[in-house]
Amino acid sequence: MPPKQSETLTDAELRVMKVLWGRGSGTVQQVLDSITEKPALAYNSILTTIRILERKGYLKHSKDGRAHVYEPVVRQQEATRTEIRHLVGRFFGNSHEDLVLNILEDQGVQPEELDRLRKMLDRRDVE
Repeated sequence: MPPKQSETLTDAELRVMKVLWGRGSGTVQQVLDSITEKPALAYNSILTTIRILERKGYLKHSKDGRAHVYEPVVRQQEATRTEIRHLVGRFFGNSHEDLVLNILEDQGVQPEELDRLRKMLDRRDVE
């Protein structure tokens, strides 16, 4: 039985998606040429990753001659929010407050960051 597909983006999938979000679209070779992070990925690894992303609904392809050109279906902001919802559900019982408190307790907060957070919260109260 094949392993269960990850609900969220794996590290390799995220690397590919970052390239395609930045480029807008690309072939497997263009993605390969654009990835500068180490360790380098092989052509077949990128092709497999792209096919998985297409099955997951993150990408679609069109044909350009013999090549497939892939483009994102899911925007980066949407994927980020999905990842955060998944994290909040898994570790914080769907409590965004617990997530924020955990980050603040773990990282500490600089006064200017607190001011920025207060302004954001004040804007939310007005809406």
